[in-house]
Amino acid sequence: MTAYVSTPRKFIALIAAAPLFIALAACTPSGAEESASDQEEAVKAAGLTVNTSPDQDRITTTKSDEAIALLPPEIAADGKLKVSVSAYVPPLAFLADDEATPIGNEPDIASLVADALGLELELEVKAWADWPLALQSGDVEAAISNVTVTEERKELFDFATYRNDELGWLTRADSELESITEAADIAGLTVAVGSGTNQEKILLAWDETNQKAGLEAVQIEYFENDGDTTLALQSGRIDVTFGPNATAAFKVAVAPQDFKVVGTLNGGWPETARIAVTSKKGNGLVDAVAVALNHAIEDGSYAKVLERWGLTSEAVTVSEVNPAGLPKPEETE
Repeated sequence: MTAYVSTPRKFIALIAAAPLFIALAACTPSGAEESASDQEEAVKAAGLTVNTSPDQDRITTTKSDEAIALLPPEIAADGKLKVSVSAYVPPLAFLADDEATPIGNEPDIASLVADALGLELELEVKAWADWPLALQSGDVEAAISNVTVTEERKELFDFATYRNDELGWLTRADSELESITEAADIAGLTVAVGSGTNQEKILLAWDETNQKAGLEAVQIEYFENDGDTTLALQSGRIDVTFGPNATAAFKVAVAPQDFKVVGTLNGGWPETARIAVTSKKGNGLVDAVAVALNHAIEDGSYAKVLERWGLTSEAVTVSEVNPAGLPKPEETE
């Protein structure tokens, strides 16, 4: 059984379960809801199957005695695993059509971890920026919210990897942009990016390179949510968005007539970035989580989850504890 703690909000949810891929579920920028029939027609047009219900019939795994033996007694005591997820955009995590149940890849990974640990999963929906405080305060025991391993974060948190980080450049289908592979390709463009993210760091680094080379500066735009970003892209206010490729690919899958991805790169450019289950440093949970993830990798349930959400290309072959993270920003003199 899984418990949920969330703040309801209105949104459009288009989730598709196709043999090899799943489609977009997105927030409406205006807050208005699209009818269920409109949602179904849009997804059927993409040749996909709708499933936005809270009854997800999640993929499961068995208990791992090895992982359970590593659980800290204070975490095992109540029989629950409290996990923070950020229900903001598919396929990573978003709210089902009951506007309360978090669904997506991250909740499914959390479910596998809880299964292997023999614990009841309690998901808490929080803004992405709030996961560090939630862990440090003890409000939750883990965060599974597309968090990248960095050396700076490792000073306060422990990590057990479960995905490679891939970013994508999304633009309108009718855009003249065909390919973004290097800094010069974005000179003079208006680009939307999430504040405080690794992709923002990459964007700023590319813009700095361009300006040093005498190229036109990038105009960077920040938005409250994915719905507002998508509206800005469709209206022509921005040229391109830069974020997780999984969400970009979702949009293209549902509406290829509206969107296209014109480039991808690792989220740690020029290094290699990894996404990980995050826990408070030194509380002993990370080793149990890594064993739980490796248990799911070995029995095939992990691969099924990633395939379900179209993230097979980001799969890892083993969960690592506190691997080398992205380096700290260079100190300025």
